[in-house]
Amino acid sequence: MSATATITNISCYQFAALSELKALRQRLLDQCKASGLKGTVLLSTEGINMFVAGIREHVDALVAELRAISGLEGLKPKYSESAEQPFRRMLVRIKKEIIAFGVEGIEPAKYTSPRLEPKVLKQWLDEGRPVILYDTRNDYEVKLGTFKGAVVAGIDSFRDFPAAVAKLPPEMKHAQVVSFCTGGIRCEKAAPFMEREGFEHVWQLEGGILKYFEECGSAHYDGELFVFDQRVGVDPGLHETASSQCFVCQTPLTAEEQADPRYVEHVSCPYCFKTTEQQQREQIDQRHAAIRAAVTPLPGSVPYDQARPLNVPEACDHGTILDCLCHVMPHIPREQWLAVCEAGRIVTDDQTPVPAHQIVRAGERYLHLKPAQREPDVNADIRVLFEDEAIIVLNKPAPLPVHVGGRFNRNTLQFILNTVWHPLKPRSVHRLDANTTGVTVLCKTRHFASQVQPQFERGEVEKIYLARVKGHPPQDEFICDAPVSAEAGKLGGRNVDEAGLEAKTEFRVLQRDADGTALLEARPLTGRTNQIRIHLWHLGFPIIGDAAYLADGEVGETQTLAVDDPPLCLHAWKITFQHPLTKERMMFGAERPAWVRAG
Repeated sequence: MSATATITNISCYQFAALSELKALRQRLLDQCKASGLKGTVLLSTEGINMFVAGIREHVDALVAELRAISGLEGLKPKYSESAEQPFRRMLVRIKKEIIAFGVEGIEPAKYTSPRLEPKVLKQWLDEGRPVILYDTRNDYEVKLGTFKGAVVAGIDSFRDFPAAVAKLPPEMKHAQVVSFCTGGIRCEKAAPFMEREGFEHVWQLEGGILKYFEECGSAHYDGELFVFDQRVGVDPGLHETASSQCFVCQTPLTAEEQADPRYVEHVSCPYCFKTTEQQQREQIDQRHAAIRAAVTPLPGSVPYDQARPLNVPEACDHGTILDCLCHVMPHIPREQWLAVCEAGRIVTDDQTPVPAHQIVRAGERYLHLKPAQREPDVNADIRVLFEDEAIIVLNKPAPLPVHVGGRFNRNTLQFILNTVWHPLKPRSVHRLDANTTGVTVLCKTRHFASQVQPQFERGEVEKIYLARVKGHPPQDEFICDAPVSAEAGKLGGRNVDEAGLEAKTEFRVLQRDADGTALLEARPLTGRTNQIRIHLWHLGFPIIGDAAYLADGEVGETQTLAVDDPPLCLHAWKITFQHPLTKERMMFGAERPAWVRAG
């Protein structure tokens, strides 16, 4: 095709009883491709609808081919020209309807409403004849232009047309109504439908707005006409206008709207532009939906075969695998580990069973097979507070372990987040106990984590917790700097140990309540495991609901609470740190739980 060649555009339709559609489809597709034609042809048992463009002689040959088909002899294309090919490819498709309407009993091949020629309509309008012009097109089409004073259907899809007709005022049923659309095809169904609904005098504009433009120009019409090809809009002379169409929301755009700063090609326009806050809100809503899908049912509630890794520590070098198991997990009786080995559930990476007496070496890895595991239920009501390309900030519910451990492998925050954010694996940059609620920060990549995590280690992150404790501290503000043991004890817990790690927490009493409890604000200046819980326990004000650090100074038997247990009244309320990208200090807060207002 010559670069200077003029492109002929045709649009046409014909309702007719067609058959052998598959063979017809292939024949038309082959002819169009061989001729370099592009566009769309829709075939149905009710007829044909088409928009095609190319060299005039090839277009004429296609029209001749179609007119040779029984029922299509009267095919009347509407012609226009353009400097460039408005279509990207050639499609011939078989559809249930050539214009989707979805209403049974409306068959234009058998009956259509009376047709009104464009010149007659113009004459009626010139004379001021009392007639209602009814625009059956979609709202985004009407936006570019319509007849002066027309009643607009107000629809997003032609399938919504019946509902729009039902909303028309009753007196309109007795008026003279002229329905119109782009090329007339929609009115072939719209007008008969209106008649069936009790409208007494309904015409359909013959050939639609396109034919009206051809014969009458711009008389009584404001604006331009939306067309379904790359031209977007044509004026009453059927020349392409400067209108464009938003790549995202498909809204037609005038030249003035394209000059709007909110219009960014392939990104947004004044009608779909969203502020950063709106985009974030939509993204968060999508994340919440994905989280609900990932935890319904809870991933650990469905029985599964689990393989827990066992890495041989230095202390077990040259010992038996049985001795190693008892050393690593001393809370499980030796007899139970022996039974596990004899059952063949301690294996190598290639699934070879390991006998209890096998000698192991430091650094070796084995697997503990646990068939048909079902994990305890957790609270998975995870709420996203903020997300960008670097970080994720959550309000973590409880009970919900963050990492794999003990009885929990899939019913963990990390497993759920890996599912929702796949293929990313968000990295937690600080600790939050399974029973503690509140704000927690994760990074999307190792690079960003390497910039945030050291801030915790250097004490640059400000953390504020809320805690409800048993008893009334005598001072409104106080500090605890009791060292915390470095080694884990019973159930992984810690204790105050003069030879332990430095730990310091600032406390402030917010309220003392009549039930003997007090609400405290806690600011940990160091980040030891269970630090706030241990310090308050040490001071004689244990946190309400703590099943590990009990009021009598004893350590309990429960590490992770059950979903129905009374909650641990410890909440990570606010956190402030430097964003890894912007380098700004940002503060995030989680909504205060109900127990904060109790007492």
